[in-house]
Amino acid sequence: MTSNEILDKLEEMFPNAECELIHENPFQLAVAVVLSAQATDVSVNKVTPELFKKYPTPQTMAKADIKDIEKYIKTIGLYHNKAKSILGLAQGLVGEFDGVMPQTMDELITLPGVGRKSANVILSVCFEVPAIAVDTHVERISKRLKFAYKNDTVLEVEKKLMRKIDKSRWNRAHHLFIFFGRYFCTARNPKCDECPFTEQCCDTKAKKMKGIV
Repeated sequence: MTSNEILDKLEEMFPNAECELIHENPFQLAVAVVLSAQATDVSVNKVTPELFKKYPTPQTMAKADIKDIEKYIKTIGLYHNKAKSILGLAQGLVGEFDGVMPQTMDELITLPGVGRKSANVILSVCFEVPAIAVDTHVERISKRLKFAYKNDTVLEVEKKLMRKIDKSRWNRAHHLFIFFGRYFCTARNPKCDECPFTEQCCDTKAKKMKGIV
């Protein structure tokens, strides 16, 4: 199957695929993305409403006591480091960008806690800039469906997806791959017996299940 055929099928499977992190503006999404590292969107969405109620803007969070921030996010893994990151993020936004979220990769990755993946999410979701954010789901699906090799780095996966997928579909591809990886082709129990991509898949167990090899 071509990349467009795969995306067309994923659109049929997940027509409502979208960012599941609760947010009302770029600042809130940036905070949520930082908190979501090695954590589920569900766990992040449980804590951010109260966090954003207390600190709705970068200006308010920039003045926060880190212990108070920790109080709101302590149910999330690595919350000590994440509290430092989102406090630094808010302070960086206020100090360097007048509290306004920048709209370029080079500027975004200067903010504490914001790496290339996070920056791509912000650019794509908030500003509709064509981008592909490679998280664990996107990386796994890309390798299973042979968009990339098993030993490719995250950056190599991103570059290969950008080459193989039409630029006009980058933003949707990101969400579609995530939904497919999160709800169908999971890491431990993929639904191989129901999968429309078995012939494309590099998993020989999946092929054997359907009698393809």
